[in-house]
Amino acid sequence: MNSITTSEEIKQLVKDKYSLIAMQSKDANASSCCGVGGCATVDYSIMADDYTHLKGYTPDADLGLGCGLPTEFALIKEGDTVVDLGSGAGNDCFVARSITGPSGKVIGIDFTERMIQKARENADKLKFNNVEFRQGDIEHMPLGGGVADVVVSNCVLNLVPNKELAFAETFRILKPGGHFSVSDIVLVGELPLGLQKSAEMYAGCVAGAIQESEYLGIIQRVGFTNIKIQKRKAIVLPAEITNQYLNQEEMKAFSAGDTGIFSVTVYAEKPAACCAPGCCDK
Repeated sequence: MNSITTSEEIKQLVKDKYSLIAMQSKDANASSCCGVGGCATVDYSIMADDYTHLKGYTPDADLGLGCGLPTEFALIKEGDTVVDLGSGAGNDCFVARSITGPSGKVIGIDFTERMIQKARENADKLKFNNVEFRQGDIEHMPLGGGVADVVVSNCVLNLVPNKELAFAETFRILKPGGHFSVSDIVLVGELPLGLQKSAEMYAGCVAGAIQESEYLGIIQRVGFTNIKIQKRKAIVLPAEITNQYLNQEEMKAFSAGDTGIFSVTVYAEKPAACCAPGCCDK
C-alpha cells in the first residue's frame, strides 16, 4: 500500500490516475470492483449518479466519475456563464450548455491534459462554439475575477489539497450575487488511518474527504452566504475495497462505528453587495 504526504505528491497522483481514466470508457472504468489498473485501485463509479435522464447528456463524456448531479441543482439560467471545476471529459459542461443555450458560455477547468483533450474532442463533435476547456489548477484558476454566474463541480474538491484556497478561488471568479452548487464527499466521524493514507483511496475521493462541519465552515470563512445542503446520500464502500486497507479488527471497528461517508451537494452564494472595497474580487 502506497502512502502520500505532500500536496505535490497528491497532485501528481491525481494527474496520473485521471490520465489513465481519460483513456477508458465509463464501462471500462466500472467493469470490475477495482477500476483502472487492476485490483489495487478503486472503482470510481460506486459513488456516481445516473446522468442519462438529463438534457445535454453525452455518453462519450460520461466516465462515471462523479458523486452527484450538481447541474440538476445549480439553478442555471439561459445566458449564464457557468464554470465547471474538474470538468473531466465534459459531462457537466454539456449538461450546463443545454440550459444556458447559445447565448451563454460554459468553461471547464481540469488539471489533466488528457482529460482536456478528450473534452475538446467531445465539444468538437457537438459543434459547440460557446463551450471551452482550460487546463489549470483550481487552487489557482486560469480565469479573471467576477466572470461566472454559476460554478459547478462534481466530486473534485476532495482531490484538492488546499480546499480553502479552492473555495476562495471559487469566490473570486463568481460575480457578485453568483452562486455555486458542488457535489463532494464528506465524513461524519474519523476515517481509519489505513484509508486516510492510501494513495488509491485518495484518487477515489474518499481519503481526501474532510468532516462535513469543517467543509461547510471553510465555505463560510471564505465569504459565502446562504449555505445549504441540497442533497445527501450515504456511500457504502464494498468489502473487497476496504479489505485491501484494513485488517480484520479495523474492519470490525469501522463497520460497527459511527463513521459515515456521504455524498453531499452543497449550494452557496457570493453576496450581491460587497462589505468592503475589494472584497468582491478576493
